[in-house]
Amino acid sequence: MRVHFLKELEKLKKKILLLSAMVEEGVRKAVKALENRDGDLATNVIKDDHDIDVMEVDVEEECLKILALYQPVAGDLRMISAVIKINNDLERIGDEAVNIAERVITISKRPHLRVDFDYGLMAGKAELMLKNSLDALVNLDADLASRVCKADDEVDEMKRENYDKIKNAVKNQPERVAYLINLMLVARHLERIADHATNIAEEVIYMINGEITRHKNFKSQSDDF
Repeated sequence: MRVHFLKELEKLKKKILLLSAMVEEGVRKAVKALENRDGDLATNVIKDDHDIDVMEVDVEEECLKILALYQPVAGDLRMISAVIKINNDLERIGDEAVNIAERVITISKRPHLRVDFDYGLMAGKAELMLKNSLDALVNLDADLASRVCKADDEVDEMKRENYDKIKNAVKNQPERVAYLINLMLVARHLERIADHATNIAEEVIYMINGEITRHKNFKSQSDDF
């Protein structure tokens, strides 16, 4: 019985790692499309999201099957519980990559408007948080997961900085308000990717230490607009 259970766990780990790779690639492509105003690459990101959705359902069904058949306890139960939540966050990150891609398609069809904000820096930090959270998952590295959680405040501050600059740009160029709102939403989507990466890191900490950390640094979502 235990041998079969361990085999099922190994299969589950492979599936969640495959999903992680798919999501990370989706974010990478979305950011590249943003940097290059590449509508075609953005369209590919949207098309690829279907595969992410299918894999997310597959991972969830695998988790439920293991719970029903083997009724794991202690650390094994904690691991499966964490994977269920991580699975959901990965799918949501894929959705945010699609949201960015949709904004890119919109702005790529309109005349370029330079805004004094470094999207590349913000995107790079969000991507690094995602990478580190997934590395922490693969290597069961609680220290790396903790560093991901601490980095979230930096991305939040970047989003606030972007919002302030966009608001000023709207005052100066009200005729480009639709374009500017799309840029504002890109910053929000990047910030949400960082939030979900933080959630993954928190679940890794829970998986390793049994410590629930997600409410220790609660922050309001009311400042989105």
